[in-house]
Amino acid sequence: MIRVRQSAERGHFDHGWLDTFHTFSFSGYYDPNHQGFRALRVINEDRVAPGRGFDTHGHRDMEIVTYVLDGTLAHRDSLGSSGELRPGELQRMTAGTGITHSEFNPSQVDPVHLYQIWLFPERRGLEPSYEQKAFPAGDRLNQLRLVASPDGRDGSLVIRQDARLFLAALTEGSEASHALGAGRHAWLQVLRGRVKLNGTSLAAGDGASATDESALSLRALEPSEVLLFDLN
Repeated sequence: MIRVRQSAERGHFDHGWLDTFHTFSFSGYYDPNHQGFRALRVINEDRVAPGRGFDTHGHRDMEIVTYVLDGTLAHRDSLGSSGELRPGELQRMTAGTGITHSEFNPSQVDPVHLYQIWLFPERRGLEPSYEQKAFPAGDRLNQLRLVASPDGRDGSLVIRQDARLFLAALTEGSEASHALGAGRHAWLQVLRGRVKLNGTSLAAGDGASATDESALSLRALEPSEVLLFDLN
């Protein structure tokens, strides 16, 4: 069964410096019918104005994955990690027993467009950690490239949850597929472009859950980028 969460139905706030869409209930947005999916708790699409960002704040007991579509995001945290995240790079932060960090747009000219995703961890009280990796465009072209997994296989980020994340950049007319194991579920988030998922049309900002499906078939209707979650 494919269930679509349309982009226009998401929670939306424009704070001037931050234009943000919430797929699931988050902060001032509450929707009892969209509280998350399986281990997925947050999917936020953010656009941050030049020179602005999120001041130092804390998190606990959450796996946080960030992906930049356009621009640059600077990161600094209480573990001593710091750096800049650019398109084609993913960041994973295990908040665990507690971590503080800040994120801001270092450009004085260009906005930064990003997705931030939260997943519940395998258990509470994990040791906080941080990881960032680049995934070359060629590895994601017209195929689902594993970018996060519990065991870090194939050079993916290590995420402390029974979840596997795949990223694909699809040219118009291209196809990709993914087999779901017994009892597994999936969420597809369209980052840009337009695709069909098992025959269901999705556009940029749309998400879709897949339950009781043994296989997922993707076809790009135009140049597209998608993020797929394979979940317990």
